[in-house]
Amino acid sequence: MILVSACLVGLDCRYNCESVIIEDIAKLIKEGKAIPVCPEQLGGLTTPRNPSEIVVEDGTITVKDCKGNDVTKEFVKGAKETLKIAKLANVKNAILKQRSPSCGNGLIYDGTFSGNIIEGNGLTAKLLSENHISVYDEENYTDLLRYKE
Repeated sequence: MILVSACLVGLDCRYNCESVIIEDIAKLIKEGKAIPVCPEQLGGLTTPRNPSEIVVEDGTITVKDCKGNDVTKEFVKGAKETLKIAKLANVKNAILKQRSPSCGNGLIYDGTFSGNIIEGNGLTAKLLSENHISVYDEENYTDLLRYKE
């Protein structure tokens, strides 16, 4: 079973109430091989919501929205709930939304809301990886699909 970011399969759960449909990933859902999740909604955030980014201040990691509100608690809860689902479904791999403060894998926004991208992981991607779940994104997911075939 594969966990996938719901916003990659047409569910309008991104902060701006939008999504994309990546047909290869949506096909995994239709075939019963994947489960869609939105960690931010699982954490209690609404859709739409203010965009959020990971902010590092004095070595402390928080998640703040563009208005300066601390939404770390919701992002942590969403990551934990996503991990619960992954464990229940015996998930070994995930395809998550790149650059997201939840799902970003390898690249995230730098916390300044200026569009700058830095190396790093979203809270959910980090937690899944720490629990031996391989994380892919919408740019490298074909590596996973090739391996699975």
